[in-house]
Amino acid sequence: MSDELSGTVALVTGSSSGIGEATARALAAHGAAVALLARRKDRLERLAEEIESDGGRALVLPTDVTDADQARAAVQQTVADLGRLDIVVNNAGVMLLGPMDEAPLEEWQRMVSLNLGGLLNITHAAIPHLLAAADAAPRRVADLVNVSSVAGRVARANAAVYDLTKFGVGGFSESARQEFARRHLRVSVVEPGVVRTELTDHIRDGVREAARERLGSIEGLEPEDVADAIAYIVTRPRRVALNEVLIRPTEQDW
Repeated sequence: MSDELSGTVALVTGSSSGIGEATARALAAHGAAVALLARRKDRLERLAEEIESDGGRALVLPTDVTDADQARAAVQQTVADLGRLDIVVNNAGVMLLGPMDEAPLEEWQRMVSLNLGGLLNITHAAIPHLLAAADAAPRRVADLVNVSSVAGRVARANAAVYDLTKFGVGGFSESARQEFARRHLRVSVVEPGVVRTELTDHIRDGVREAARERLGSIEGLEPEDVADAIAYIVTRPRRVALNEVLIRPTEQDW
């Protein structure tokens, strides 16, 4: 473990698997106490045990971030139990691909509810605590990191509503960056390309196979690759803000 984030507290959504899990591990390894948010309690408990066995500190908070009351309660519990909140990583999301004229409306609503609504619920609850952290030791800076996607930069067929949500994350993040820059709340958006996670597991039958064939044709990123980028962002000196990080697999040409 390093001590770059010693004395700080980080909250990571979607931390039961993939990028969120890897990010929680990485931030804990840098010395942060980590609040673990996701719906799958058993996975969070297992991750917390591993973090604590390595000398870190973790708080398990089973949470559906699409529920504003649950999101608010999770943020409040983080501050109550861990003492402060310095870093928020909005990672929870879902990618439901397929032709628009065949898509169930529920899929569109689900992506908007989680990819945008969940991010907004956590962010709204966290802002006062992040601003307070930016005014106080140990770092006098706070970080809001929103995980978007290459799909937030380049729209493609069969991903219209997913693209909508990720373009929205980018726009929200840039506006927030401008608003909070002088108050030392750094806002960053991370845009991964293809990553080997459970993301395609949620795509409906008949579409999932084609998506996996296309995405699996290249050597994708590992979740740890994206987690490394997030850890790099939040461990920069107070004067340095990395506002946008686009990270693709070497072989990804789109």
